[in-house]
Amino acid sequence: MLTELIAQVRPALGLGQKQDIQTAAAHLGRYVPHNQTGSPIWLGDDCAAIPDGQGYLLLAAEGLWPPLVVSDPWFAGWCGVLVNVSDIYAMGGRPLAVVDALWSPSTEQADQLWQGMVAASQAFNVPIVGGHTNCHSPYGALSVAILGRATQLLSSFAAQPGQVLVLATQLTGQLHPQYPFWDAATQAEPAALQRQLGLLPYLAEQGLCGAGKDVSMGGILGTALMLLETSGCGAVLDVAAIPRPATVPLATWLRCFPSYGFLLSVPPAHLQTVQRCFAQEGVTCQAIGQMVNQPQLILKSGTETEVFWDLSAQPLTGFTTPAPPAHGIAP
Repeated sequence: MLTELIAQVRPALGLGQKQDIQTAAAHLGRYVPHNQTGSPIWLGDDCAAIPDGQGYLLLAAEGLWPPLVVSDPWFAGWCGVLVNVSDIYAMGGRPLAVVDALWSPSTEQADQLWQGMVAASQAFNVPIVGGHTNCHSPYGALSVAILGRATQLLSSFAAQPGQVLVLATQLTGQLHPQYPFWDAATQAEPAALQRQLGLLPYLAEQGLCGAGKDVSMGGILGTALMLLETSGCGAVLDVAAIPRPATVPLATWLRCFPSYGFLLSVPPAHLQTVQRCFAQEGVTCQAIGQMVNQPQLILKSGTETEVFWDLSAQPLTGFTTPAPPAHGIAP
């Protein structure tokens, strides 16, 4: 089963595109110094965490998948805001504002992109405060950047062996008719969305989680790999324990972008508390694996085990660090 599942899923996760990030890692290294403090700003997390007073400014940007921009511009505009908002919350922060850069061959396509962005801006209560617009482009493209703030971080550099790998996700929704997107947000109540996302900074401020990362276009497995790479550790992931919608096959779910999905590395003593927090807001939260020392992602199903990826032999993004930063917490 596992061999067949890996053969089916791995080529569809876009891991080759994630390896393109190695070009950035090669030019920038693992961190850049903060100009005022001289302390490192680690690179490779969902956001750059820039020390600022008693907390951090969070800065991130995302480019939208070109076929989505062309075929479903409203949803692309929505996703442009969604994915950036998720990056901020995945770091234990709260978003402040977004800006966009939009290229379009027509004002009609640009208008649909704008309608999607504005709808998401209102749903997540995050203002769009500027950017760049070009309606005379030979192609359609969209990128969105975001600024946020955190007092305590959930960093993908801070996962440690002995912690539990947890998936928090929203199973109420529907598959996009054309692409591997699980839409759990566009029809949801904005107040509920905001409460569910607000759980992440709450967990960070209460010291209940070691690390966090939002499930991206790499799906659950690709996102887990990026979390392991930055933390310098590995995980044994039980695919049978992964919660998923009843109508969605496992192989399809593993390559979905889930709208609301976060991988968390949780000390065992805090697991039940974390699960209760998500359950109170109608979010499924389940332990799906164990963090280990060996830098491999190992998949498990019953008595079967298979190495999905060996980071010691094959880097993914190239961003890693040999030790967790000071804000990491013990198992």
